[in-house]
Amino acid sequence: MNHALTASFAAALVLAPAAADTVRLRGGASIEGTILKQTDRSVWVDIGADVVVVGMEQVDGIDRKDASAPLAEDASRLFSTAKNLPTLPPKELAKGLGPAVIKVSTPGGLGSGVIISPDGHAITNAHVIQGERAIRATVWLRQPDGSLKRVDIDDVEIEAVSNALDLALIRIKSPDGKPFHVAPVEADDALDAGQRVFAIGNPLGLERTLTEGVVSVPSMQMDGRAYIQTDTPINPGNSGGPLFNMRGEVVGITNMKITLGENVGFAIPARYVKDFVRHREAYAFDRNNPNSGHFYHPAPPRSAPGAPSELSDGSSAPPKPAPGAAAPAK
Repeated sequence: MNHALTASFAAALVLAPAAADTVRLRGGASIEGTILKQTDRSVWVDIGADVVVVGMEQVDGIDRKDASAPLAEDASRLFSTAKNLPTLPPKELAKGLGPAVIKVSTPGGLGSGVIISPDGHAITNAHVIQGERAIRATVWLRQPDGSLKRVDIDDVEIEAVSNALDLALIRIKSPDGKPFHVAPVEADDALDAGQRVFAIGNPLGLERTLTEGVVSVPSMQMDGRAYIQTDTPINPGNSGGPLFNMRGEVVGITNMKITLGENVGFAIPARYVKDFVRHREAYAFDRNNPNSGHFYHPAPPRSAPGAPSELSDGSSAPPKPAPGAAAPAK
């Protein structure tokens, strides 16, 4: 505990306003006041006579007097964004975001997904449902006592698929007719190297697993597209699940990792997700061609390891990536 916290703790208990924010500390004590500012490192609390600065490593949880930030529905009506969400520890965020993360199962394997609209629209990876029609979604519904109930839903419809983006839009039917809990999508598309992020998914079938890390590179170019590179542990089963920032916004959809590396994972940026959903008619699923999309012939074989291939017109094609460089996390 820093000196400012030690000197002002007693005053915080006496001078706190009747309706106040509460910062719960790991030792069991709490500070009440008005939160002026919060980052992933510290929180500033106005207790009336002084401003207390508390490091987030000392914080067990934060209760705000106005904790419900309104969500702004996108014009597509299939996802929402939010402004001025508070920065909270993953422990607190997971309590609210957990019901929005689902498991997606097919006869060929399993992955993850995230619900983005109350009527059951969810995002996952195209490679998770590639060539499949029998899809099951496992959801966790919040009960009146606050607990979560695990429910399997077989009524899953594929609405749009983009193999190029590795994104799929599915819709699941609510088993009780109630709206689903959703996760907001980041509005600003602003990420920095070193920024804390966390993923929730089903790695290796281990349901509702949370892993935390940082953004290694905000925009890493691979195969002509930009990905978020993160050291957040991502494994088979995480594919299609959300990557969150510390405000609880979806900043990316995890989809692959370097198979021979340590914690070198990648996520599809939220800007691609938003564009995919807004233009979903262009990617509408064709039940007669479940693998619809453009596929290109591979380049001719190399004449020597590492050398460019010679094309029929005499020009050269760039070398292929090293084998096993990046692979889907399914």
